[in-house]
Amino acid sequence: MDRLSPDGPPEHGQADPAEHGPADPARWAMLAVLCASLLLVAMDATILNVALPSLIKEMRPDALEQLWIIDIYGLVLGGLLVTAGAVGDRYGRKLLFTTGFTVFGAASVLAATAGATESVLQLIAGRVLLAIGGAMVMPSTLSLIRTIFPDPHERTLAIGIWAAVAGAGAAIGPLVGGLLVNTFSWSAAFWVNVPVVLVTVVAAVLLLPEYRSPSHHDLDLVAALLSVAGVVLTAWGIKHLAGGFRPLDLAALLVGLAALTWFVRRQLQSADPLLDVRLFANRPFLAAALATLTAMMGIGAALYLISLWLQYVRGHDALAAGARTLPVALAALASSLLTPWMLRRTGVRTVLAAGLAALVCGFALLAGAPHPLGYGVVAVALVTFGIGDGMAITAAAAVMVAAVRPERAGQAGAVSESAYELGIGFGVALLGSIHTTLFRSGMPAGYPPAARESVGGADQAARSLGQSTREGRALLTAARAAFDDALRTTSLVSAVIVAAAVALAAFLVPKGFRADSAH
Repeated sequence: MDRLSPDGPPEHGQADPAEHGPADPARWAMLAVLCASLLLVAMDATILNVALPSLIKEMRPDALEQLWIIDIYGLVLGGLLVTAGAVGDRYGRKLLFTTGFTVFGAASVLAATAGATESVLQLIAGRVLLAIGGAMVMPSTLSLIRTIFPDPHERTLAIGIWAAVAGAGAAIGPLVGGLLVNTFSWSAAFWVNVPVVLVTVVAAVLLLPEYRSPSHHDLDLVAALLSVAGVVLTAWGIKHLAGGFRPLDLAALLVGLAALTWFVRRQLQSADPLLDVRLFANRPFLAAALATLTAMMGIGAALYLISLWLQYVRGHDALAAGARTLPVALAALASSLLTPWMLRRTGVRTVLAAGLAALVCGFALLAGAPHPLGYGVVAVALVTFGIGDGMAITAAAAVMVAAVRPERAGQAGAVSESAYELGIGFGVALLGSIHTTLFRSGMPAGYPPAARESVGGADQAARSLGQSTREGRALLTAARAAFDDALRTTSLVSAVIVAAAVALAAFLVPKGFRADSAH
């Protein structure tokens, strides 16, 4: 049976040096520390979804600022992950983890206090700093799992737990955000991070092992800058071009793609690359990265739009809206924990394709739902999203971790987390922009520009007119219908994107392929 070789195509019978080391008796406690940090970082990608209406009411950001408040976190984090993974491999994964989580705590304070200063810029800056801290934490979690769990069967189970926490964190973010907003205010969504950071950093210092590779060269700063600039500028260009053509946005996209091309060429010529891009010549590795990216594009956009739908269209408060997104968290948790068992019995191709196919079914269900869209349909779609997310992300992470030698585990973590976070960022940016464009085109002419800009703007305009007046009721009815129609069409686009990933997974992954290096 073929398996992933440490840094190249599948080979037969090659031993992994990490598989024969003794297991640390405290390894499951170490995993708990890593998962606690991962839970917070994952929650921060979605926790503002239900807090956004409260934030809009208090801070009054425009539509563009609203999108940036939500997705700047994922885009910046994704841009820094490759560099962060390389830093951890060279200078110490525990050091990177503890430093990053400390930065994450400080950034939470900066973002939380933006309400007191009434500064949207400070809030966005806090989200950027949160992304920097998160970028230091996330590849460290997966690479440390590679170090802590030498047994491949235990490692696959640990990755399943890791994926369950990541998926659950993103999914329960709206619920936690809703509870905090209802009890306190939107700033509590950031304050909640601080005590968890303090406890987790202390536990990490006491429990986690340090690991650094003695064979690495110094960090290639030019390559690091190219990777960050390439990802961020490419994301910027895609985000803004999705909402309409502007020469500056096209220029940003082209510069970003040029920077990424230069980065790839530099890595191919490097004796010690930040990212061994030859890994992508390994077909299962490439399939795993694409599966993670496309799955999180769909999930990230869906959770963002469904949170807005629950509040603005269905009229639920933040807590009730968050509670109604809980099915995706529960389904993702169960699916992630079952996936290691499925991987051992059916192989990577079946699990990856089935997980992505479940996402396609969820989007198709939303796209074909009758008018008006009801919560019953949405709840079933959320369950399919959770099932698909748990299967696809766990299988993909297992493939990528098995693809590299222990000293390069930071690279596997960086690719996995980059695909995860960029997927959420691109999903909200691209699919969110498509939804906004469709919403505008679906709103009748004659309403104020702010009311036609977003459903939140329409809600504010209706309040100004008086929601009980005939004009206010008509505006709300039109906005809700336009949002529903835009959500259906956006779901159809998502279904097509993920369906393409199903076909690629089936094509790229050999039949019977196993990610477990014990095979």
